[in-house]
Amino acid sequence: MDLTKLSALADRVKDRRILSLFDDPERASRYARSFDGLYFDFSKTNIDDETLTALLALADGAGVEARRDAMFAGARINETEDRAVLHTALRAPEGTVIEVDGQDVIAEVIGTRNRMAGFADAVRKGRFTGQGGVITDVVNIGIGGSDLGPVMGVKALRPYHDGPRVHFVSNVDGAHITDLLAGLDAETTLFIVASKTFTTNETMVNAVTARDWMAKTVADPGAQFAALSTEEDKTSEFGIASERVFGFEDWVGGRYSMWGPIGLSLMIAIGPDRFDEFLSGGAAMDAHFRQAPLADNLPVLLALVGIWHHQGMGYATRAVLPYEQRLERLPAYLQQLEMESNGKRVAMDGSDLPCKSGPIVWGEPGTNGQHAFYQLIHQGTDIVPCEFMVGARGHEPGLDHQHRILVSNCLAQSKALMKGRTLEQARQRMADRGYEGAELERQARHRVFPGNRPSTMLIYECLTPYVLGQIVALYEHRVFVEGVILGINSFDQWGVELGKELALALQPVLDGEKSAADSDGSTRALIDVIRSY
Repeated sequence: MDLTKLSALADRVKDRRILSLFDDPERASRYARSFDGLYFDFSKTNIDDETLTALLALADGAGVEARRDAMFAGARINETEDRAVLHTALRAPEGTVIEVDGQDVIAEVIGTRNRMAGFADAVRKGRFTGQGGVITDVVNIGIGGSDLGPVMGVKALRPYHDGPRVHFVSNVDGAHITDLLAGLDAETTLFIVASKTFTTNETMVNAVTARDWMAKTVADPGAQFAALSTEEDKTSEFGIASERVFGFEDWVGGRYSMWGPIGLSLMIAIGPDRFDEFLSGGAAMDAHFRQAPLADNLPVLLALVGIWHHQGMGYATRAVLPYEQRLERLPAYLQQLEMESNGKRVAMDGSDLPCKSGPIVWGEPGTNGQHAFYQLIHQGTDIVPCEFMVGARGHEPGLDHQHRILVSNCLAQSKALMKGRTLEQARQRMADRGYEGAELERQARHRVFPGNRPSTMLIYECLTPYVLGQIVALYEHRVFVEGVILGINSFDQWGVELGKELALALQPVLDGEKSAADSDGSTRALIDVIRSY
C-alpha cells in the first residue's frame, strides 16, 4: 500500500468514536502486546482490523524486515555517509559475531567496555583520585547525543546511584558551566569531555573553560580529565592521557551512543554491573525486534501507530508523557531521537518526499503536565496523540499510596482523552449547580470535552536499569521502522550543519574582526543592536 493511500483509510474513520470500538469485548486484549515485562496497549486509537492489516502490509511492502536484517548484519545502510549502523553492537552480549567489511567488531566493543568498567571502578572505589583526594563529583561535558542520553539515564536510575555525584554541562551559554562550577571542588572533580571528533564547538569551549578553572587550583588539570573521542592526537594535545580516552567507531551515531563510551558517566554513577543490566535490557529488545512477527513486534506496532496518526490522520505532533518523575528528560531525549532522525524532506535517492516526514515530538512527566498543557490536549482545536508510560510500582518504600495516586492520574487522563464529556452531560452538571437559561448554556459549552483523542499506554513493573534499556531500544527501533516506511535515511543529520557554519562565520563579525557587509539586512541590523548595548 502506498503511504498516500493512508488518508483514504483515515477518512473512512475520522468521525467514528474510538469508544464505540469497545463494543467488541475483546478489543483491549486484541489491541495490546506484551514482551518481557513490557505491556503495550494501543486499543485507545481508531485503528481497527482493516487498518491494522493495511499498516502491517505497509511495513512488509517497505521491506522493514530486510532492512532490519541488513542493519544488524553491518551493512552500510547509512547511505549518504556510507556507514554501517551498529549502535546495537554496543549492547551485544559477549560471544556475538558482527562483521563490518569482513572484520568482527565485537572484540573491540567488549575491550572498550572492559576498559570503561575498569576506569569507572577505579573512580568509584578511590583508586583513581583527584589531586585533592577521592573523586566526589563527575562532570560530563557534551551536547546533543553526547549529553541527552547520559543525562536522561543518570536521572532515570537515581535509586541505583552509589558512586560520585554526576553533573552535566551542554549549553555554550557561559551561565551553564559557571553555575555548576560554583558548587564544585576542583581538587576532587573529574571532567569527561564527550566529543567523537574532539572539535564540537560548544563542547570544546566548555572544556577549555573547565580546564582553565581547574588550573587555578591544581597543578595538572589534564590529570582530572577523561575523553570520549576517537581523536587521540587532539585529546593528547588537550592534556588527557591515552588510558583515559575511550573511542567508538563511525557506525555509532551520536543520538544512539549512550550504550558505549558516551555512557561512561552513567556507568560511574550506577556501577559497571548495573550498566550491564541496562545493556541487557537493550539487547533483549534487539532480539525481540529481530525475531517477533510484525504483528506481535513492539517496535513495529509502536511505529505503525505513529505512522497512522501522523501520515494517515494528519496529526502534526505527538506527546510523550511518562508518569515517572525520574524519566523527566526522556521526552527531550526522544525528541532528538525522532526529530533528528526522521525530520527529513528528501527520500533516500534525493527526491522530494511525497508525504509528511516525522512529527513534532514533545512532552513532560505527569502529573506536572496536567497543570500545564493538558488543557490544550483535552480541549484544544488540534488533536495530539499521547504516548503514556507508567511503572506499576515505584522505588519509594512507604509511599505506595502516593504511587497509586500517580497511576490513577495516568489511567484517568488516557480514559478522559478517549471518552470526553458531551454537551448534554455538561448541561446537566451546570443545571445541578443551579444555572439556568443562556448562562447555563454558556457555562456548559466551556465544560465540553470533545474526547475521541487517541493514546497508547506502555506499562512496566518498575523502572530498573534493565527496563530503561528496553524502553530506549524500543524507541530506537520504532524510529528505524518509521524511517524505512518513509523511505528516508534516519541516520544522518545534515539539517544541523548550516546553522553551525553560519555561526562560525558570524563570530569574527561580533568580535569586530570582520565586516558584516556580507550578511543580509536583518542580520546586519541585529548585529548593530547587539553592539549598541
